[in-house]
Amino acid sequence: MMRLFLLLFAYFFAAELYAQTLEDLQRELQQATTAKDRMVIHFQIAEAHLKASERDKAIASAKTAHQLAVEQNNSSFAARSAFFIADLYERLRNDTNAEVWYKTCLSFAKAAGDSDLIIQSVKRRSKIATKDGNYRRAYDINQEAFDYFSSKGTSISDLEGKFEIQKSVIDREKKALLDEKTRLEREIANLAKERDQLSTDKSQLETRQQELVQQKAKVEEQITQKEEALKSAAEEKRKVEEIAVQKEAELRNLSREKLIQQAALNEAKRLQAETELLVQQEKTLREREKAQTRLTAIAGGLAVLFLLILYVLGRRSKARIERQKKLVELERERSDELLFNILPKTIGEELKEYGKARARKFDQVSVLFSDFKNFTKISEALSPEELVEEIDRCFKGFDFIISQYPEIEKIKTIGDAYMCACGLNGDNTMPDNLIRAAIEMQEFLQEQKLERMRLGKPYFEARIGIHTGPVVAGVVGVNKFAYDIWGDTVNIASRMESQCEEGRINISESTYNLVRYTFECSYRGKLEAKNKGAIDMYYVEREFATAMPYVG
Repeated sequence: MMRLFLLLFAYFFAAELYAQTLEDLQRELQQATTAKDRMVIHFQIAEAHLKASERDKAIASAKTAHQLAVEQNNSSFAARSAFFIADLYERLRNDTNAEVWYKTCLSFAKAAGDSDLIIQSVKRRSKIATKDGNYRRAYDINQEAFDYFSSKGTSISDLEGKFEIQKSVIDREKKALLDEKTRLEREIANLAKERDQLSTDKSQLETRQQELVQQKAKVEEQITQKEEALKSAAEEKRKVEEIAVQKEAELRNLSREKLIQQAALNEAKRLQAETELLVQQEKTLREREKAQTRLTAIAGGLAVLFLLILYVLGRRSKARIERQKKLVELERERSDELLFNILPKTIGEELKEYGKARARKFDQVSVLFSDFKNFTKISEALSPEELVEEIDRCFKGFDFIISQYPEIEKIKTIGDAYMCACGLNGDNTMPDNLIRAAIEMQEFLQEQKLERMRLGKPYFEARIGIHTGPVVAGVVGVNKFAYDIWGDTVNIASRMESQCEEGRINISESTYNLVRYTFECSYRGKLEAKNKGAIDMYYVEREFATAMPYVG
């Protein structure tokens, strides 16, 4: 066994002299035909990685060499590779793994009768135990080694003698390797001539490379100029969009009371102006009547002229009043448009007529919840401007989709959540179009995803949940009033969304029973709901080809 170890050591020493590169070793590994060759080459690769300070890779290669040695019952090489691994773990200050591999080294060294590795592994294990303050363990480790050598009848002087013999053998083999080195140096000299020729070719390539670098610099400069122009255009666009958002926010902040007060104020100003005009006209008429009484004979012709003037003034006054009426009507239409954009039309009409809207209960309303996956993680990867822009793009897309279905009412957005419903117009509306809208939402997000992936940017993926049942709807708030819905149906729809996978549409059993002849669905299990028991859930797969669109 000792002889085999010396041969392996000489092989490793020769590899060091040849200064094989990692690429050469990898090439030799591919060409190796025996397990023994692969074992040795893996160990050489581990040493090469260690020289390059790639300790993790060195450990992995050494472990492969150790496993091959174990499979071949090569205890000497298994001990050597285990000591190499333990030493690396100790350098990485991973004493736990170092202790395990030193112990493994000791076991195989005993099997191989390698006294040197036995002493080295015991020394290292004792050092680790002492560093941990476990002096009892350090003593036991050294006692175990002493017992081993005592049982084998080996003394330190015997070991030293064996070492001298081994050293003599290694010196002879080293001389042979040096002779081989001299031969290789001659071959290297021949290769140097070929290198000089290659150097000339390299100079020509470098000249061509410099020319290409200069051309590349010019192209990059042109690209930079175009990018600066694009940035300038993007900045102008951003400023315009900020102004638009600000104006929209100011418009939304106008309460219904302010709109009504403004309209009433405009109406009062109009009436005041008309009153003042009529008073002035009446005063003028009285003065002219007095003048006509005194100068009847003289002002006959003037009276006719005066009547003509009054007629013209009346026509102008009437035209001015009509224009004011049109302006008031235009303002009223704008306030109605703003009101109906915030509230359903029936609720808005009731609020205009009575100043308030009563809460209502609807027996069959389908509620849709949408939420983005990993929103917090994605938001950390985007600037605030980019985050708001991306959310706005998605929600505008959702708004456009549901605007194609009159029976669907947008309720609200909360952060990255989007909520809408159908069946709030008083009829028991079927949820067919709500599911169609959900499918279009997922298709829209998929298109956005592909575009964002092409640009190498983060993208949003949504979960959508739908449930059908009774809700209570009403208007809350005074200055910034809002239309909202409440009930278990809303909570269950939210649960359906949270139990959904990204890119899918999860519906409850009650919704499924209404659309199962229109959409193909797949059963996916039950959901435990508070006070409701277990609720079956289904994924919407696709719409049947023969299904007819539902018109609400």
